[in-house]
Amino acid sequence: MNMSYLVGYGDKYPQYVHHRGASIPANATTGCKDGFKWLDSAEPNPNVAIGALVGGPFINDSYIDSRNNSKQGEPSTYNSAVIVGLLSGLVTTSSVVLSFT
Repeated sequence: MNMSYLVGYGDKYPQYVHHRGASIPANATTGCKDGFKWLDSAEPNPNVAIGALVGGPFINDSYIDSRNNSKQGEPSTYNSAVIVGLLSGLVTTSSVVLSFT
């Protein structure tokens, strides 16, 4: 689909992330159960959850950018654990770390 699944990165990334902080305007006064009007809104999220990693595409490389599609559009920490692990491996094997020993 030629898109980034890291929100805020590149020209094409998810606009309807399933995240309360991204989908409800910052100046809104809302209670616990009032978020459904924003969940069902056709407008893109008013707040960009920069750096959030969403679930990503299905096996056929399709991605449905909808707030109600929590399977693909929910940002979470467990799907970014692999990236964090790989990047930390790069840091620990770099010459920067060796200069501190």
